[in-house]
Amino acid sequence: MKTTLRIIHAVLNGARVNVSIVDNRFAKIEPEADAAANPESEDSSVPVLDAEGMWIVPAFYNAHTHAAMSLLRGYADDMELFTWLNEYIWPVEGTLTPSQIYEGTRLAILEMIHSGTVFFNDMYWNPEITLRAVEEMGVRAALGRLFIEESPGKILERNLCSTRALESAYRSSTARDRIQLTYAPHAIYSVSGITLKRVAEMAKDAGEMIHIHASETSKEVEDCAREHGMSPIAWLDTCGLLTSRTVLAHCVHLSNRDVAILRDRGAVACSCPWSNAKLCSGQFNYRQVVEEYRCRVALGTDGCASNNNLSMFDEMKAFSLLAKARSGDPKCAPAASVLHIATKHGAEAFGIHAGVIAEGWLADCLLVNPASLPLIPMHHLEANLVYSADTSCVDTVICNGRVLMRHGVIPGEGEIIEAARRAAVFPKSSQ
Repeated sequence: MKTTLRIIHAVLNGARVNVSIVDNRFAKIEPEADAAANPESEDSSVPVLDAEGMWIVPAFYNAHTHAAMSLLRGYADDMELFTWLNEYIWPVEGTLTPSQIYEGTRLAILEMIHSGTVFFNDMYWNPEITLRAVEEMGVRAALGRLFIEESPGKILERNLCSTRALESAYRSSTARDRIQLTYAPHAIYSVSGITLKRVAEMAKDAGEMIHIHASETSKEVEDCAREHGMSPIAWLDTCGLLTSRTVLAHCVHLSNRDVAILRDRGAVACSCPWSNAKLCSGQFNYRQVVEEYRCRVALGTDGCASNNNLSMFDEMKAFSLLAKARSGDPKCAPAASVLHIATKHGAEAFGIHAGVIAEGWLADCLLVNPASLPLIPMHHLEANLVYSADTSCVDTVICNGRVLMRHGVIPGEGEIIEAARRAAVFPKSSQ
């Protein structure tokens, strides 16, 4: 097979290496000295990327977001979740056009690429529009068939139409190696048990993943106990929704029994620390979920309306520091573990063979510039990436063997930014 990209003079685990990519996988990683002693036959048709002295590291996998909400960045801030949702976000979302969703999604993908993210797990209106943006911009995504009910058992017609459009667009897509479909019931307070059970059956039959908000607020937990006599996690388990192919966003209000259920089912708890902190929804209990029960965990940003950015660097730092503060133990959530959660574990959650720079793995990676101010001095790469790095440190982003950003530049980004500015016209919030 023919090499499709060579990366030369990169630094991996402290050693200078040359990397050959064939199609969409790392095919050969060899010490630079060995490559010099045994040069490959020159092929001028193979692009060569000179990474002189840059660190090659895994890319990030954003396990929960609402990409098009980038247009709502700063629209409604400093309020409680259900006030924020019911009085501000849901009303304006009801006015969004397909064009606005498209431009908001492109803006989000642009921001994610700049910050080193090559995959996002999305739950939003009109996912067929999101699929088009993902195809065009070269990233990976899991796109949800959104379920929200107007009454128990009756799904909004808008969701049903979008599901049909999404499945049609996916069947004809040329990017199915980068895109997967999920079942995305919004939450237990917007989807009844009747529908949750149907979704569980459909996902099982299709062999596809489930993506849902769960145990995000104390109110959700209290309401579920009052209505069903159990916690949201137990209720979802009763409905058959919890399997090794389920990703639950937030999970900040979990009992020991809840965590044991997640562990036993192999479900993935996705923490979104900045969004939860901003909305005062609660704090993820790293010590309980990760260290004591050894559950599967991933990281997400949530949407820009509640974060207000899509940087996984920010999420890693918040995730680690909040875990330390909650546990009272500075050794809790060490940098190496957090970095793995944001990279390899996030990819694993969605069955993507990536998140590791090694031969045979999918060619998703970042070139990080060690001369970036936040990385000086470089005593420990993992600690610097988690505690001090920001988007300015990312020089190059590669997804599926294709260069998406080089020297901080993404082709066409100016047009994407201007189109998003024009699209972000909404009624003024009254806050």
